[in-house]
Amino acid sequence: MIGGWVRTALLAAVAVVSLTGCELKDDGNNLVNGKTLFVQRCAACHTLARADAKGVVGPSLDEAWQQSERDGLGRSTYEGLVHGQILHPNRNPSIDRATGKEVPPMPAMLVKGDDAQDVAAYVASAAAKPGKDTGRLAAAGAPEQQALAEAQGGKLEIPADPNGALAYTFKDAEAPAGQLEIDSPNESSTPHDISLEGGGVNEKGEVVQDGGTSMVNVDLQPGDYTFYCSVPGHREGGMEGKLTVK
Repeated sequence: MIGGWVRTALLAAVAVVSLTGCELKDDGNNLVNGKTLFVQRCAACHTLARADAKGVVGPSLDEAWQQSERDGLGRSTYEGLVHGQILHPNRNPSIDRATGKEVPPMPAMLVKGDDAQDVAAYVASAAAKPGKDTGRLAAAGAPEQQALAEAQGGKLEIPADPNGALAYTFKDAEAPAGQLEIDSPNESSTPHDISLEGGGVNEKGEVVQDGGTSMVNVDLQPGDYTFYCSVPGHREGGMEGKLTVK
């Protein structure tokens, strides 16, 4: 009887390890938290394939790891380098890899304390690694999106993800033909705008953050249009959707 109880307890312990293994590294860093914060705070600027991050303002973290590997560094050393950059980033301006233009340097301490360590641990574990994240880690940081935004009274609201992910809260939108005001509130600290193209239309709203609202006013004919964020790297990261005008 005691032997059976011990066996059951051991199996339960193995199950717990299996369930949490994708969330915690052996050193205790929470990778789910790290990925979630990376998507919210870092993906707008950096490329990291396993996080589906396609930012072009900061360095590609996949390429940075590949260079570190060529230099003979291990992932634990790379983790330390990433953590150091989060706390004390290079103060020189970055170069937008899409436009070649200078952009402001990365702000210091976008995340702090254990959160910064979690982000560094996730980046080090994921950089240039083939395949995709699995288990709970696969869904970490994924923005919640509703299927369809519908215009009412000549206005259409398409908010940016409030947590800073490269997404709007709606995947697609519908509106009647005619004059339309498109508003995109942005509660996050990540700058975004709302832009629209298609059918001869090419309009861009103001880039806003921290509670601002980007807006465009357009006169639309029936057809399909694309709304997107024009901040470099954001559209490439998935911040776009289809507007159907009937």
